[in-house]
Amino acid sequence: MQTVDLSTTELRELNAGLYAQMEAVTETDWEVLNPRGHHAVAVGINAPLNVDVHGSVGYYCAGMHQVGTVTVHGSAGPGVAENMMSGKVVIKGDASQYAGATGRGGLLVVEGNASSRCGISMKGINIVVRGNVGHMSAFMAQSGNLVVLGDAGDALGDSIYEAGLFVRGAVKSLGADCIAKEMRDEHVTLLQGLLDEAGIRDVSPTEFTRYGSARTLYHFNIDNAAAY
Repeated sequence: MQTVDLSTTELRELNAGLYAQMEAVTETDWEVLNPRGHHAVAVGINAPLNVDVHGSVGYYCAGMHQVGTVTVHGSAGPGVAENMMSGKVVIKGDASQYAGATGRGGLLVVEGNASSRCGISMKGINIVVRGNVGHMSAFMAQSGNLVVLGDAGDALGDSIYEAGLFVRGAVKSLGADCIAKEMRDEHVTLLQGLLDEAGIRDVSPTEFTRYGSARTLYHFNIDNAAAY
C-alpha cells in the first residue's frame, strides 16, 4: 500500500502520483493521512485504484472521478464527486452542498447526511444517502437516481427531467413539476440493486416512495408560466 501523509507531503504530489497510475499501475491501494480539509483531494482518477482518505476533506474531493473507488473516512465539503463519470465514491460521514453535482455515471454513497442541492443537474450518476438531504436536491436532475433513506428538504426535484427519486422518509415539499409516482416492480428491482451496491442490507425497497417528473414543463406553455 502507498501511504501519503498530507501533513508532510504537498497535495499536488499526491494527485500527481495518482495521475501517474493512468500510464502504468504500480500501486492499486493508496492511503491518505491527515487530509485536514484540503480541497480537490484525489480528483480525476482514471485508473483502477482504491484510495482511502482518513479524515475530512474540503471542496471537490473525487471530482471528475472515472475509475476505481475513493473512500473518505470522515466528512466532505461542497461538490464531492462533482462531474463524476464512473467508479465509486463513499463518504463515511456527512457531505456538504451539491454532492454529486452534474455527475454522469458511477455511484456516490453518503453514509451520513447530505446538505442542499444534492444531485443538482445529475446526468446519469446514482447517489445513495443513508441520512437526510437538504433543500433543492435533484434540482434539474436529468437522468440517474437519487436514493434517500432519511428525509428530504424543500423543493425536492424542482424542474426535474427523467431522473428517478426514491425517498424512505418525509419530503418537506416537492419542487416544480415533481410528483409522487407509482412504484412498479421494475423500480423495486432497480432500487434493490442500488441498495445492494451501496452495501445497505437493513431496509427494503418497498419502504420507499418514488418521485419523478410530471412532464408538464418539457415545452413552454403560457398556462404554466408561473411554474418556470
